[in-house]
This record gives sequence, C-alpha cells and structure tokens, in this order.
Amino acid sequence: MSERAEIRGPVTRRRRTTISGAGGGSASVKQANASKWHDGGAKPPQNPAKVKSVADVSEHASHNGKVDREVGVSGKQQRSNSPKKQRNAVEDINNRLSCHVLQESLLSSESGYSNYRGILNWCVVMLVLSNARLFLENIIKYGILVDPIQVVSLFLKDPYSWPAACLIIVSNVFILAALYTERRLAVGTISETAGWILHIFNLTCLLIFPSFIVLTVTSMTPVGGVLSLGIYTVLFLKLYSYQDSNRWCREIGQAKAKRLTRSYSCPNVAQSNGSAVHLNVSYPGNLTHRDVYYFVFAPTLCYQLNFPRSSRIRKGFLIRRLFEMLFLMQLLVGLIQQWMVPTIQNSMKPFQEMDFSRMVERLLKLAVPNHLIWLIFFYWFFHSSMNFVAELLQFGDREFYKDWWNSETVTYFWANWNIPVHKWCLRHFYKPMLRRGINKFLAQTAVFLVSAFFHEYLVSIPLKMFRLWAFMGMMAQVPLAWFVSRYLNGNYGNAAVWISLIIGQPVAVLMYVHDYYVSHYGSTS
Repeated sequence: MSERAEIRGPVTRRRRTTISGAGGGSASVKQANASKWHDGGAKPPQNPAKVKSVADVSEHASHNGKVDREVGVSGKQQRSNSPKKQRNAVEDINNRLSCHVLQESLLSSESGYSNYRGILNWCVVMLVLSNARLFLENIIKYGILVDPIQVVSLFLKDPYSWPAACLIIVSNVFILAALYTERRLAVGTISETAGWILHIFNLTCLLIFPSFIVLTVTSMTPVGGVLSLGIYTVLFLKLYSYQDSNRWCREIGQAKAKRLTRSYSCPNVAQSNGSAVHLNVSYPGNLTHRDVYYFVFAPTLCYQLNFPRSSRIRKGFLIRRLFEMLFLMQLLVGLIQQWMVPTIQNSMKPFQEMDFSRMVERLLKLAVPNHLIWLIFFYWFFHSSMNFVAELLQFGDREFYKDWWNSETVTYFWANWNIPVHKWCLRHFYKPMLRRGINKFLAQTAVFLVSAFFHEYLVSIPLKMFRLWAFMGMMAQVPLAWFVSRYLNGNYGNAAVWISLIIGQPVAVLMYVHDYYVSHYGSTS
C-alpha cells in the first residue's frame, strides 16, 4: 500500500497540474503515465477504455480552460467599461439638470459671430424685389424708353463729323513727342533742363489742346467730350510716368549707353512649349515705338522697363470678359435711358422753383439709380474691361482694385478702389513730396487737390459749364476723412463710407447733369 501510495501520489499531483492547464492536456497525461510505468520497470496497461476516458477528461479540461479565459476577458472588459458608463450616466444626469451656459447672443458684438451669409442673401433678395417693383412702376408710367439709335446720337451730332475720334487720333503726336525727347536725352543731344522743359510743354499741351477743341467745336457732344478728355487724361498720367522713370534710369548711371537696342517689353513670341518667351530690357533699349505703345495700351499708369507677363492668352477667360463688357454696356445704357433720364426731367421744376424739400427728395431719388449705375460701371471698367486688355496683352499685374467695400475710413477707400491711380499718385506725387520734407497731411491734401482738379476737368469742360460741384465734392473728402478716422471706426466707419458714396460724389455729378438739362430744356417745361 505504501509503495502504491508513493507511486500514485506524484502521478496524481502531476495529472492535476496538467488538467488545470489550457492546451495539450491529453499529451501531458500520456507522457506522465508512460514515465510512471517506465520508472516501475513494467509495461503500461493496454486498456483502451481507460485511455479514452483520460483523453475525454483532458478535452473537457481544455474546453473548460478556454471558457474560463473567455469569461475572464469579458470580465475585464466589463470592469474597464463600467467607469465609462458611470461617467456617461453622470454627464447625462447633469445635462438633464442644467441646460444653460454663459454665452452672448449672436447679434451682439461680444459674441464674435461673423457668419451673416443668410442675411446677405436676404438683402440681395430684398434689393432685387424692390428694384423689380421700381422697374415695373417705371415701365407702367413711361413705357419702353430704351432706344439704341439714340445712343449713337450721344457720340455724334453729325454722322459726317467725328470730332472725338479725330481728337483721339491726334493724341499720337504727343506720344511720339515724348518718345523722341527721351531718345535725345538718352544720347545726350539735349541737356536735362531742355528735356524737362520739352516734357512740361508736351504735357501742358496734352491737357490744354483737347479742352480747346471740346469747347470750340460745336459738333462735339458731351459724351464724346468726356471720352476724348478721359483718354487724354490717361495719356497725361502715362507720359508723366514715362519721363519720370526714364529720368530715374539716367540718374542711376544707365544713360552711358550710346546706341539703341531692340526692346522686348512688348511680347516677342517664340513657340517654345506653347508659351511666349519674354526677355528683359535695359535702358536705353526701351526707347522704341513698340515699347511705348505697349505701355500706352497696357492697363497701368506707371511705367517700368520690364512688366510682369503671363505665359499665354487664355481664350475662355478672354471670351467671358468680352461678353461681360458687351452685356454690361447695354445694361448701363438701358438703365440711364429708362430710369435716370425721366427722373432728371421730372426734377427740373423743383430746382427752378427752389423748393428745398422737393429738391432734397429728388436728389435722394436720383442717388439710388446713380449709385447702382456707378457700381455696374466699376465692375465693367475695372474688372471686365481691364482684365480683357490685360489678357490680350499678357499683362501680368491684375490688381486693379482691392476690397474697398470693406473700407472703414475714407482714405482706405480712395487708396483701394482704383489701384492704377493710387499707384501713380503714390509713386510720382505723394512720395516725392515726402522726400522733399513736406509733412504727410499736406501731401495727402495735395493728392486730393490734384484729384479734384481732374474730376472737375472731366465734367465741366464736356458740359461747357463750370459749377465746381465735383471739385468741392472731392475737397470735402479731406475733412470727412479726418472726421471718420477720428470719431468712427469699425462698422460705423464702413457705413459712413457707403453713405458718402451714395449721396456724395454721385450726387455732385448728378447735379451737373441736372444743370445741363435745366439750361438746355428748362424753357420747355
């Protein structure tokens, strides 16, 4: 008994240890039994039922081990998930108990909310509906007043007399005079003083000559006069920049070149990978006909020897801009004929009787269509037309305007709504004055003074009457700019800028048109 107990004891312990394990239980039992009989020096019993029962026990033990492990894993997951469930439950209870937090209303300035896209769409819808009502009222009251034939009469009184077109063609004389003066200065034929006198004489004639023609030629229409004087004003600014830039080139020592070379400021197209190859040019190689005429037609007022150039002409972009130009031009003419002209004619009587309240009412009524036409003209000229010309000439600098509609000061508006003029004033007028020691306020006032002169020049001379409304309107921008920058800011400043645009300068221009109609058709009313 003792020997069997000694033998059976270790085997039993070894068997229990094996069954409690997970895998390979039957193999461990067999190995233990084999080692037992081998140690006793006897053969193992050949009992298949007993061996089978041992294997079944091993399989059962192995299955139980797997179940225990699965239960253990699920228990760990339950223990790990239980804190999350508890936290979620606590948060859910807190949300039920409290639904308020510290926050501002969306329309309050302290909220920081800025997405008003829906309100903007609502404003556009209301604007369209209100103007549709005015359009229908105008059609019912006056009928269809749009007449394409009348547009031709705005430019020509006599179909056999084209004074505006002839005046524009004559402008080539002043362009060539500036070019040949610069050539003589480049080779040293004339002195700097003589060249400066010639340029001043040429630029002065550029302003006086077309004014004389517009005032004396009876067949010149107001629209033709505005068009020709506008082109001459642009040429004046361009040629002033042309002589200034070339003088700077001579001052930095490049005037020592004695011969002219070919200018590549105009496109020199080489079929290389489908794009144009533009080579840089140095002074005095820029003094050629192609170069100066490229600058004359380019949508800029500031001259430089090498303009930024685009790689190719985008035909789709060009066609879209051309379509916009044609459509918006027809829209402008239609709005003027259908909306503004009848209102102006109806406002003549209050002005003749000096009925102040009716005058204010008529001016405010005219300010809305006038401002709408001004906005359409801005898009037509500064976006459609100038991008069309720039694409055609592969002119790379397309920054013709900035976000003037977000202006919070008057000075920001004037610096961003017309970038070509702003660059010219900054480069050739404002900064030279600062370098001469003039303070900033006087320099800004001088810029507004020059701008006021050209506004009056472009309005009074074609209408052949001098009222100084445009001049006073521009000079009034100086105190207005000081007042807005000092006392108004943010949205209030932006509102002040919009009000000045709606009832300021457009009303001044409208008063010229009204005075013109009163002086010509007042006796018939």
